[in-house]
Amino acid sequence: MSEDTATDTFVTHRNLLFTVAYEILGSAADAEDVLQETWLRWARVDLGEVRDRRAYLVRITTRQAIDRWRALGRRKESYVGPWLPEPLLTTADVAEDVELAESVSMAMLLVLETLAPTERAVFVLREVFALGYDEIAEAVGKNTAAVRQIAHRAREHVASRRPRGVPSAAETRSVLDAFGRAIETGDVQGLLDVLAPDVVVVGDGGGVKQAVLRPVAGADKVARLLTAGLARLPAVTLEPVQVNGDPALVLRVDGEIDTVVTVRIDDGLVTGLYAVRNPEKLSRMREATALRR
Repeated sequence: MSEDTATDTFVTHRNLLFTVAYEILGSAADAEDVLQETWLRWARVDLGEVRDRRAYLVRITTRQAIDRWRALGRRKESYVGPWLPEPLLTTADVAEDVELAESVSMAMLLVLETLAPTERAVFVLREVFALGYDEIAEAVGKNTAAVRQIAHRAREHVASRRPRGVPSAAETRSVLDAFGRAIETGDVQGLLDVLAPDVVVVGDGGGVKQAVLRPVAGADKVARLLTAGLARLPAVTLEPVQVNGDPALVLRVDGEIDTVVTVRIDDGLVTGLYAVRNPEKLSRMREATALRR
């Protein structure tokens, strides 16, 4: 195909392809590498032989993402402390698309981490992007019957672990405001009032920044951890934002982004806090990332 035609088609579907790669990988940096590899392969394709350009691009992206996932899995084995997905600053339209927001939420991406790479790709393509089984079979290099079985197995696996219902916008604002005020003022009781008894904090410093090396569970422990940790940081400011379609807080120290905390809310209480401090994972917090289905 001509370079202009190839470029136009690729640009048209780029946000979709990024979303596919990111949901399979949980890493924006790796998703961008996958897109670069996808472009190199797409540019060599004979357009006359392509019936559905979107499906063809999704197929290339999926195969590259699965290969990258296997390499990423080996890197995770030597990662210092818990590994969290790379947070993305997202716009209001992502949060408004309930299915897309849930699929890219920190909680869901961590559930997807428990799937094998092909299972993860099949689940994402079927449940998030509503691709047909035949299309998915071509993308993952399996026959249609096998893909149906994989999709069923992955769906059951995710259903038993997926987050509970989505809170309303008003409930989210109320809980996040109360949580933020308690954090800023060091109000332990205020934190206890908004934390679920079984709340869990997961921290990701990547061995570069100090972070909890294993999840911390329980409202009392979490409240003490948060107040003690912030007391050690000078000139902290908190900014409420949308990260991966979820409510979140950006902690800045002396004006620089130090930590991104995604907040999971269930039944009016904070049930999960995902704190990313690894500087290599914070580059997508400077401007919003466009995600598409």
